[in-house]
Amino acid sequence: MRIDILTLFPESFERVTTSGITGRAHELKRWSLRTWNPRDFVHDPHRTVDDRPYGGGPGMVMMAPPLSKALAAARNQRAEQGGQDDSRVPVILLAPGGQPFDQTVAARLSRSRGAIFVCGRYEGVDQRFIDQHVDEQWSLGDFVVSGGELALLPMLDAAVRLLPGAMNKQDSHDQDSFQPRLSGLLDCPHYTRPEVLDDVSIPDVLKSGHHHNIAIWRRQQSLRITWAQRPDLIEKARQNGLLGEEDEKFLRHLSSHPNA
Repeated sequence: MRIDILTLFPESFERVTTSGITGRAHELKRWSLRTWNPRDFVHDPHRTVDDRPYGGGPGMVMMAPPLSKALAAARNQRAEQGGQDDSRVPVILLAPGGQPFDQTVAARLSRSRGAIFVCGRYEGVDQRFIDQHVDEQWSLGDFVVSGGELALLPMLDAAVRLLPGAMNKQDSHDQDSFQPRLSGLLDCPHYTRPEVLDDVSIPDVLKSGHHHNIAIWRRQQSLRITWAQRPDLIEKARQNGLLGEEDEKFLRHLSSHPNA
């Protein structure tokens, strides 16, 4: 998977290729990253990439020509190094009104050739660039940050950790929250040594060695936490037919005995 990023702050992505799971996966060549600064494609003394909005109003707007030239350079390099198919990956703009990013989107990205991301700044990007070049828009949530770079970093982490070989144990991410294997539920609690901490012991079932009972406990805890913190995920799993009879029985018990 190759990721290209159009950004005014390429230094924002240095750590993602050198630290943690994403750094390890990058070293193993499971993915690659290339940044393109629109300022490198303008020639005035101030390397201008933004201007005042037509119609007035506060802030500045990113200009289309520098972005278009940076995008063309990214596509050309992808074509030279990976072929024309590799140059036709989607162009994705990070924007508040975009598609909400979730685990399903992360998995789709991890299974693809990659994408070219556009990190907006200031008041936004000239709409003509969006209309002509952008295929998708993604959002991290219903809030505004200073630039697309801040939103893109966790998205990249979420996708890269799903790549084969990125994690030491491939089944580690299968137990993460939101994974289809858990019907999109939140993860269950986890415990490690010491067995007793401040007079509080770990649940007895986790010391039993009975893997079937442990699996049932973990499933029920996942249901309990999701029911309490994100009931919308319960309903989504129910609508998708991902909850079994035992799941529904346990949820009815929770509704009748919320403090149990």
